[in-house]
Amino acid sequence: MPRILMERSGEMEVFARVVQDGGFSAAARNLDLTPSAVSKLIARLEARLGTRLLVRTTRALTLTEEGEAYYHAALRILQELNDADEEASGGAVRGRLRINTTIPFGTMFVAPAMPDFVARNPGLIVDLSFTDGIVDLIAEQTDVAIRMGNLPDSGLIARKLGQSRRVVCAAPSYLERLGYPMVPADLGQHDCLTFNFRRATPSWPFRVEGREIAQPVKGSIVVNNGETMKQMVLAGAGVARIGLFHVAEEIAAGRLVALLEEHNAGDLELVHAVYVGGGPLPHRVRAFIEHMAVTLSASPLLQGISRGE
Repeated sequence: MPRILMERSGEMEVFARVVQDGGFSAAARNLDLTPSAVSKLIARLEARLGTRLLVRTTRALTLTEEGEAYYHAALRILQELNDADEEASGGAVRGRLRINTTIPFGTMFVAPAMPDFVARNPGLIVDLSFTDGIVDLIAEQTDVAIRMGNLPDSGLIARKLGQSRRVVCAAPSYLERLGYPMVPADLGQHDCLTFNFRRATPSWPFRVEGREIAQPVKGSIVVNNGETMKQMVLAGAGVARIGLFHVAEEIAAGRLVALLEEHNAGDLELVHAVYVGGGPLPHRVRAFIEHMAVTLSASPLLQGISRGE
């Protein structure tokens, strides 16, 4: 009978963390180990497998072909082990929950909701990553992400958490220089700030005389996230169309002015929790999604929350 290798899952977790963090030192800090201990674990793993998994230089760490295959297999196995632990625990919410979302949404909604969530689930470690880039949930070993806007087709499972009405706005300083657009067509004479998302369109929807139109817009600045957009419009760089939750406080304080509200088409920026399917939803993920659904339902900045969707 072959010897049972009790250390396999530990080696897998250390290896996966080295890949994710991009180096031994960073992985060691996150795992509360020394760099030399991490190096020895990886060397032992490579010796046991009889192949090199990582190519290490003074500047970079890259995966070999075998390392790439082992990395993805390790992520899958570690997830299955974690799910098995949760299932065997009778529904206890514990382990490490890795969450990803955008910087503004995470700062405004997710981070403030975490102290209560952790207090309710003392066996849980919450690992937050806020970034405006779209991460690969499997590659980054992320349990759940909260994403804004319409979702592209993918193999991920989505649960709607809420929605924010979009608003067209500008700073008083900009409007003093260039005047107020009175009808959507006036935007053709204005510097309209836009997003550089692949799915973004160079037109904004409005309602004119009972029908919806697409008003072409153009401008001198394009950005990749809502927080930068807010800073640009506050600085007087132009007119923006943005989710109300980003700028509601600035509009209420008079630092921004809502424009063309009588022509607002009521288009919405949707908020979804997304996660990888293919099996029972881990208890820690389900608990987080339910907690955020309750939290967001109480926010006046997010309308039309549907907890059952």
